[in-house]
Amino acid sequence: MPDGSTNSGRLRSVPVEIKVSVGHARPTISALLDLTKDDVLPLDRRIEDPVELYIGERLVAIGELVQTEDAGTSQLGVRVLEMVDSSDG
Repeated sequence: MPDGSTNSGRLRSVPVEIKVSVGHARPTISALLDLTKDDVLPLDRRIEDPVELYIGERLVAIGELVQTEDAGTSQLGVRVLEMVDSSDG
């Protein structure tokens, strides 16, 4: 029977996709069809509000947007503020 710790080690190296939700918009179809280049679609949150991190449909953490520097290039990142307890359903 294989050692469980070996399987656990292999699982740790499997990449997962994390989606970050920064807000929602609820335009009418008419407003959506009228959008043009450079229009702004307002969201229901402010830039300093927390964001939600999802794996699939499951909320896994709450974070905040941050700007990072990597080799002179500015990128957007997320600082994790709270891990969501997966036993909450």
